[in-house]
Amino acid sequence: MAPQLGRALVTAKWLSEAVRAGRVGASLRILDASWYPPQERNARQEFKERHIPGASFFDIEECRDQSSPYDFMLPSESHFADYVGRLGISNDTHVVVYDGDKLGTFYAPRTWWMFRAFGHKEVSVLNGGFKNWVKEGHPVTAEVSQPTPAVFKARLNPILVKTFEEMIQNVGSLRFQVVDSRPEGRFRGIDLDQGLESGHIPGAVNIPFHSFLSETGHEKSIEEIQEIFREKKVDLSKPLTATCRKGVTACHIALAAYLCGKRDVAVYDGSWSEWFHRAPPRYKVSELKRSKA
Repeated sequence: MAPQLGRALVTAKWLSEAVRAGRVGASLRILDASWYPPQERNARQEFKERHIPGASFFDIEECRDQSSPYDFMLPSESHFADYVGRLGISNDTHVVVYDGDKLGTFYAPRTWWMFRAFGHKEVSVLNGGFKNWVKEGHPVTAEVSQPTPAVFKARLNPILVKTFEEMIQNVGSLRFQVVDSRPEGRFRGIDLDQGLESGHIPGAVNIPFHSFLSETGHEKSIEEIQEIFREKKVDLSKPLTATCRKGVTACHIALAAYLCGKRDVAVYDGSWSEWFHRAPPRYKVSELKRSKA
C-alpha cells in the first residue's frame, strides 16, 4: 500500500485491493465528490444507490463559502476542518477522491486541490473515476458507511490560492503565467459561458481541461502532459495560476502540472465568475466584442 502514498493518482486496481483487504478506515478514506447540474443528475441519490464500498459523499455544496455570491468558493479553515472531520478524516488519513462524471473525472480534482490548499498532503484522485471502476468490474454497494468522526486541523496555504486582487495586479506585472481550462469558444468569447458573456483574462493561455484526459477518461501520460504544456509555451519551471469558470476544472491544470513535478500551481478561486463581475471592461478579452467594434 505504501508506494501509492503521496501520489496524486491511484489506480482502480490499487484501490480495489485496499477495499478488499479491509483497509478503508481511519488511515484510508474514500470520497465520492460528484456534482451535476440538478436538472441533469442527482449526485447524492446516485451515491446512495451505488458507490465504492466504504466511500463517503463529499458534498461540495455544503463544503464551501456559502456567504459568497460565487459558486464553490473555498470555505473557512474551521468549516473545512469540521466538515472533513465528520467524514472520519484526520491529518494522517490518506484520502482518495473520485466522481461519477461521464468523462471519467470532473469534480474530483477540485476536492483534491481543496485538501492540498488546507495543508493535507496525502490526497489522491482515482485515475479514471467511477466510470472506469465499474467498467473494470470492481465492487459497488448501496450500503452507506458511518465513519467515526476524527479531528482535522486545517491551515490554508496561500501559495495555492489566488485572489481577484492578485489577478488584477498580475495583468500589469505578469509575475505568473495564467492558464484557463475552459473550452476554446468560451475562452475566445464566442460562446456563452453558462449564461455569462465569455472571454478571458489578458495574457491567459487556453488549455481545455479535457486535453489532459485520454479517450477512456484516464489521465494522459506524464510525457503527453508535458508536451501539451510545451505546445502552449507554458513553462512549468515558472510560477503558474489556473483559472476557469468557477474554480473547478482549473484544478485539472493543477493536477496535470503536479504529475509533472510542479506542486505549487495556484488556482484563482473566483475564476471567470468573479472576474466577469468585478474586472474593468478593458480586462475582459473577447473576440466577439472586437468583431462588433
